Amino acid sequence: MVAAAASNHAANGATSAKHAANGAASNGSQDAAAGRNHVVIFPFMAKGHMLPLFHFATALTAHHPTLRVTLVTTPANASFAQSRLPPSVDLVSLPFPSLPPLPAGVESTDAVPSPSLHLTFLHATSLLRDPFAAFLASLPSLTSANPPPPPTTEPGGALFHVPGMPDHVQVAAEELPYGVAKRADPDNPVTRFFAEVIGDSDVRSWGVLVNSLAALDGDYVSALESFYGPGARAWLAGPMFLAATVGELDGEQDPEGCLAWLDDQAAGSVIYLSFGTQAHVKDAQLDEILHGLARSGHPFLWAVRCDTWSPPVDSPHNGLVARGWVPQRSVLAHASEGGFVSHCGWNSVMESLAAGKPLLAWPMIAEQHLNARHVANVLGVGVRMDVRGGMEGVVGRGEVEEKVRELMDADSKKGKRMREKAAWAQQEAKSAVSAGGSSTLALDNLLEELQKSYGDHVIANGAVCSLVD
Repeated sequence: MVAAAASNHAANGATSAKHAANGAASNGSQDAAAGRNHVVIFPFMAKGHMLPLFHFATALTAHHPTLRVTLVTTPANASFAQSRLPPSVDLVSLPFPSLPPLPAGVESTDAVPSPSLHLTFLHATSLLRDPFAAFLASLPSLTSANPPPPPTTEPGGALFHVPGMPDHVQVAAEELPYGVAKRADPDNPVTRFFAEVIGDSDVRSWGVLVNSLAALDGDYVSALESFYGPGARAWLAGPMFLAATVGELDGEQDPEGCLAWLDDQAAGSVIYLSFGTQAHVKDAQLDEILHGLARSGHPFLWAVRCDTWSPPVDSPHNGLVARGWVPQRSVLAHASEGGFVSHCGWNSVMESLAAGKPLLAWPMIAEQHLNARHVANVLGVGVRMDVRGGMEGVVGRGEVEEKVRELMDADSKKGKRMREKAAWAQQEAKSAVSAGGSSTLALDNLLEELQKSYGDHVIANGAVCSLVD
């Protein structure tokens, strides 16, 4: 059996930085057999990172019942993990390190009370390396890997073509994630964190698990593999949530009554909005969004995370503002839902495409601007909000109204084309995770390669597998 331990973090760029500890074989054949059939997964503590790896763990046990799968997390994340994992996945909690001024009990990015504490949170997570290595060492035929050396940095340009990618992959300087844009600045604290703590463990990974499918992103595999060491492979095994789904949607919680509200709306009439769990959206921007939605005339369902904001009283609307948990996949799959205003976190993009729904891309942080470009300009499954003001600017209600109307106009030439492409992506996603589909075969091939390589170059490389969201 093989042991693969991975944690991932996407703050440093479009290709996430991850670090992994791996196992070495013991002399006993029984221990070696145990190691070859055991997969250990350690997600970075952000909801958008944990969920696809929960789905990966579930898919592994569903497709390979004899495999032992262990997911490692921390106490404050344990209940969240347990509620989304089948009993076939073992759950292990490591104590979360104390690092003032980070408050006790803050163990995931959505719980960080202020953006100014994000870097402190990153440093706290890095202190889990030794406890994680100790846990691996306690397993049969497993031992922790040596910490990797710091990486080199590359200067960036204002507008460039990504080497090895097709000609249409053009990236604007303002779309670069903060961690990438500042990578050449040795005095930047985020740069120092990734250089000193993360190192080059990503590029030294033996393989890359990609939460996408060949029909959407197969053209970019060879370029992605070229950023890694010789022999590194990329497996497109997504959408992970579809690969893991076994009646999962039937039991989704809906404390806000979103699905019942959708039942009363006309087919394709509702626009759904969610900006994820990490972005901090100003009250002024929330006001403008509500005014723009009201002016568009479309009913809407809006998942709002801000506890201090109240809808303006001077903007009557036909919508539901939900502040609790929203069953997003069930919402997107509902017949009344016609479009998705999204921050373009990759999980949300994949969930929208798997439901066959077009997007209004409104990126906020990290690699979301690049995802938005991919959605609107490459895949052609959405339109893009003009957010050149960034998080400091406020998009006006007129722009919100205009873009919502553009997205929801299913009869226009552009609207029909977006929906045709979204429907094609939905069919391809279902096909990919079916028996004999590209993602199912990729998952099988990944496990086979891990098992064959156990005790060989996987261990020599000092890292096992990364995840690209």
